Amino acid sequence: MKFIETAIPDVKIIEPTVFGDERGFFMETFRVALFNEHCGQDERGERVFVQDNHSKSAQGILRGLHYQTENTQGKLVRVTQGEVFDVAVDMRKDSATFGKWVGVLLSAENKKQLWVPEGFAHGFYVTTESAEFVYKCTDLYNPNAEVSLKWDDPSVGIEWPLVEGKAALLSAKDEVGLSFEDAPKF
Repeated sequence: MKFIETAIPDVKIIEPTVFGDERGFFMETFRVALFNEHCGQDERGERVFVQDNHSKSAQGILRGLHYQTENTQGKLVRVTQGEVFDVAVDMRKDSATFGKWVGVLLSAENKKQLWVPEGFAHGFYVTTESAEFVYKCTDLYNPNAEVSLKWDDPSVGIEWPLVEGKAALLSAKDEVGLSFEDAPKF
């Protein structure tokens, strides 16, 4: 696996080594020792994932930007079908990259993964007809502590690659996302 720096040093792109031939392919998507070496460890000295999630979305769907103020989750994300533009926004007040964002195209074809540490808002936008998105989380989902950051807040300035310039399709929760100024920080 190759671990690639982004404009936010704590957010990493992970490119697996893919072995393929006419029969198909094989790739290793996670190894704890390598992950800890390149992406850091938690307070226990290791990275533990406790929940796996899988979603399917149609083109134009935007999910996010989500984070939890309790049971904060680090997420290791990848796409198994289709393509998404995946985004992480730094919500950590003491960080040199506070309020900055990183966006990466993840697809079944490029097989890239993105590590989004605890303390970041996270979301993705589906650029293909549909996409299946899978991710590992370092803590359990806690709906009572979930925050939705406004996906198009001008103070964050995410450059979403909206298909044909059409408006993103949002959930009711994301329609009323908080501005960056009003959103809780870490």
